[in-house]
Amino acid sequence: MIFRAYDAERDKQAARRIWREVGWIEEGQEEALDILVRAGRSMVAEIGGEAECLVLSSPGEIRYLEETLPFRGVTGVTTSRVARKQGLASRLTARVLAADAADGALVAGLGMFEQGFYNQLGFGTGSYEHWVSFDPACLRIETEARVPKRVTADDWRAMHASLLTRRRVHGSVSFVPAEIIQAELKYSKSGFGLGYYDGPNGELTHHVWCRAKGEHGPYSVQWLSYQTMDQFLELMALLKNLGDQVRLVRMREPPGIQVQDLIAQPFKQRQITRRGEYEAAASAMAYWQVRICDLAGCMQHTHLYGEPVRFNLRLSDPIERFLDEDAPWRGIGGEYVVQLGPLSEAVPGQDRSLPTLEASVGAFTRLWLGVGPASGLAATDELSGPAALLADLERALLLPSPKVDWDF
Repeated sequence: MIFRAYDAERDKQAARRIWREVGWIEEGQEEALDILVRAGRSMVAEIGGEAECLVLSSPGEIRYLEETLPFRGVTGVTTSRVARKQGLASRLTARVLAADAADGALVAGLGMFEQGFYNQLGFGTGSYEHWVSFDPACLRIETEARVPKRVTADDWRAMHASLLTRRRVHGSVSFVPAEIIQAELKYSKSGFGLGYYDGPNGELTHHVWCRAKGEHGPYSVQWLSYQTMDQFLELMALLKNLGDQVRLVRMREPPGIQVQDLIAQPFKQRQITRRGEYEAAASAMAYWQVRICDLAGCMQHTHLYGEPVRFNLRLSDPIERFLDEDAPWRGIGGEYVVQLGPLSEAVPGQDRSLPTLEASVGAFTRLWLGVGPASGLAATDELSGPAALLADLERALLLPSPKVDWDF
């Protein structure tokens, strides 16, 4: 088996076959894959002269409080039917991550098909995302929406630019190539957008992109993009205006918003629609994962409040076993002296006067990003240390719940 860079002339048909076999594209959607392949790094694993595994990643950035860090998102990991259980996906993904880290990515992330598989590459599970389904006619919105402009798939560059300038929060991710949105729209058979071009030069400032199903819905909000809360409320008012025909809208709860605040009689709506076709409900699931690729680099961007906490960190990184000795990057396992505070740092070595935290890179990433407190991660993940140190870390890392706000 051979691991190598994707070659469009040689591998296009094999890549399309792989994606059809795993159910990621249907007939007529092949161009979405072709575009996504061009939006970043693409590598294949070859068996018998044919590509049988494809891994894609794309460059972007992730927000840590007020800082912006170089990020790489794994946008696709697929293995053909004939190559399952050969270890191709894990080994090829490790190679892609090594190349991305060598190119300067401080953090990497991906969407997981199931919890556990990508932990072997050092990834840790992110925070819960809430999905809310509601009758748009029941929205309590006082804002009157102006007449919007239609936004179509041909406006993919404008939508991407709008997403790049959207209101950002801790943990939010943005992707640099506009083709990421172009590819996404190729999947959207029944997609439509509404928005406002209020920028000083006529830029698209805020918009909503939905997928529609049938006459009465449900409608699924794929994303909301806005710069201010007033713009958010105007987009929600647009959804409310659809309520004379549409019976249900499903959307991911925006960062910093509790959608239930905007729903009239939410418990009544849930009770009377229970188990129905248009059931008003809410659910939560953690489906994205992240990992630190450069510990010292991440610490340089970490500026916390309060007294600094210093400790030894004994960090294990399982990705090492999937990489060759000559790989351009071999993980970040090792021993460090770490300081978390207004000025943070990670220096290789050990200070015997300091307490020691032992952690996998996935667990430490979750701690650093604010997915969970030190005591909780010590109970459920690969993280351990003296009780006093765990308490100090909880005081230092009082962070908002991270929200990627851009699925990948």
